[in-house]
Amino acid sequence: MIGAVTSGSLADILGRKMTMRFAAVVGIFGWLTVYFAKDAMMLYAGRVLLGYCTGVLSYVVPVYISEIAPKGIRGGLATSNQLFICSGCSAAYIIGALVSWRCLVVVGLIPCAVLLVGLFFIPESPRWLANIGKEREFHASLQEFRGEDSDISEEATEIKDYIKSVRRLPKAKIQDLFQRKNMYAVTVGVGLMIFQQLGGINALGFYTSYIFSSAGFSGKLGTTLIGVIQIPITFFGALLMDRSGRRALLLVSSSGTFLGCFLTGLSFYFKAQGLCTQLVPTLALCGILVYYAAYSVGMGPVPWVIMSEIFSIDMKAIAGGFVTLASWIGSFAISYSFNFLMDWNPAGTFFLFSAASLVTVLFVAKLVPETKGRTLEEIQTLLKAT
Repeated sequence: MIGAVTSGSLADILGRKMTMRFAAVVGIFGWLTVYFAKDAMMLYAGRVLLGYCTGVLSYVVPVYISEIAPKGIRGGLATSNQLFICSGCSAAYIIGALVSWRCLVVVGLIPCAVLLVGLFFIPESPRWLANIGKEREFHASLQEFRGEDSDISEEATEIKDYIKSVRRLPKAKIQDLFQRKNMYAVTVGVGLMIFQQLGGINALGFYTSYIFSSAGFSGKLGTTLIGVIQIPITFFGALLMDRSGRRALLLVSSSGTFLGCFLTGLSFYFKAQGLCTQLVPTLALCGILVYYAAYSVGMGPVPWVIMSEIFSIDMKAIAGGFVTLASWIGSFAISYSFNFLMDWNPAGTFFLFSAASLVTVLFVAKLVPETKGRTLEEIQTLLKAT
């Protein structure tokens, strides 16, 4: 949550690249602290550093991708971020079942190191460069992203004209989030993040093995199966992002998470009532796999894609940080309360998650705009007209 609060300001002051570099260094120190931990306090310290790193990267990475990508493939590229997150989770599930936790920490160091080194080979965001007045660097960056033979004059003019219009406005403040002109975008961004968490993803993610075991299914086998299905499903979602659009994926995905949680809740209900006992483990497995497949194709990546698209460049730091904070507050609340909910009523817990997914369908249908195939500047024109 602290990472989310500071991420927007860091990205605006230091730039997108330097902010990612800073987060990677913090992540490396976090993993090393965990690896060399001799007591619980060192583990806590490492977890704090890793949490801060994750909070910063969860904002700046989708923002950077949205600012460098051509409009026709922006959704697919932004979803690639979620694809690699799923790949990392899948690797952790599978490798973690085979090695000790200290060995797993060494695996965690690898993406931080790759990010730190890889940042030396990519340009800074052209929109950020234009916003701080670095004209020559702006053109060089945009040209490198579009290819040396591409004509960037029209796109460069559109970006600069938009930034000039934004500069005429007063400097953005936190209270500006609640002005009428920004409320629609803030409602969409925060709403999607809250519903993403209320659907139970972090509860299922952190307690997957426990849930499978409670339903009478092998925890190791269940987590391995989740690791196997997440990557191809997320890749499929990335391919669909710029074809079917954001809204369609969200509607299908939230309907699927509703079904998955409902089936899982049903399995726990049958177990509590002593009904269809032979069916309970299979029903729980099917429910959780359906949930993960549905989440990976839409509710996982799309809210982050939309968050990176809907805010004007003057509001992006404040609004993006606020939306990311909402996501991590929701993550904390659901993760913390999950054990208490399961002690209260396992079936009821998953029925609550399924109800949240049902409300998500209505929220998307009524409020979420379609941003497919539009430049970031065109999206702002669309939102102002809404």
